[in-house]
Amino acid sequence: MKKCWLALLLAAVSALAAADTWRFAAIGDVPYSERERTELPKMLDTIAGGKPAFIAHVGDFKGGTERCDDALFEQRFRLFDDSPVPFVFVPGDNEWTDCQRVTAGAFDPAERLDKLRSLFWAHRQTLGAKRFPLSRQSGDYPEHTRFRLGPVLVVTLNLPGGNNNWGPLPWPGAEHQARNDAVLKWVKTSFALARRRKLDGIVLLFQADPGFKHFSQGLGHRGYRQFLEALRDETLRFPGQVLAVHGDSHINRVDRPLRDRTGRVIANFTRLETFGYPLMGWSEVVIDDEAPQLFRIDNHPWK
Repeated sequence: MKKCWLALLLAAVSALAAADTWRFAAIGDVPYSERERTELPKMLDTIAGGKPAFIAHVGDFKGGTERCDDALFEQRFRLFDDSPVPFVFVPGDNEWTDCQRVTAGAFDPAERLDKLRSLFWAHRQTLGAKRFPLSRQSGDYPEHTRFRLGPVLVVTLNLPGGNNNWGPLPWPGAEHQARNDAVLKWVKTSFALARRRKLDGIVLLFQADPGFKHFSQGLGHRGYRQFLEALRDETLRFPGQVLAVHGDSHINRVDRPLRDRTGRVIANFTRLETFGYPLMGWSEVVIDDEAPQLFRIDNHPWK
């Protein structure tokens, strides 16, 4: 009997050791204040100490009224590029669409986006002291990338807050229309790739809170309606699990807000919203292909 129990214990330990897991960390809407600018490098070092596969910043690396100067952009680039582990960044509205505000310097948003591209997506790889290659969407949107992490496809999108730069008119502006078409194409081709390769999951990284609740009520914001329709339809066709990671609302939460056309919750979809000013912290996403839920999320407030 004793040998039997020992054999079972050894089998359990062996099974645990054989289980594969992958991890990454997500942050966003930081730094906004002087305190956060001081604390963020310390928090990034702490995150890197856990040796995640990468750190993702889902946009808004400055406050909305802070000037969109080259010097600030370059400082944030150096901070992210100094990360000991690979670093992935997607743009938020504070970095480009809202730079037209007088308090932010009255910049041309398109010019500021080009500046971001020249810094953060100049090469087909992540930022950081250790880097890995990225697949990039062809054309004018180098910020749209994707890569494999174990059984999961990770996809980045330029989907900023502030109604996705729709513009002030009842119809979409030219910039929104062109970029939104590219976003929709990248979403659909990424899901098709994941299905073709029989992957277990997809992670989407973008900045905006697209208004899941309003969308489920038929009241979705114009700037995100097409994206949410594509996300809903592709998720329903995808046999694996989908995780959307975004910021924008500054409400750290994990839930299932996406619904089908009848109003039922889509069970294979999870939303993670990162911490945001005035609360600092990070979310650790653990991918375990042997667990009932592919994604496990642990939130870590920064005290």
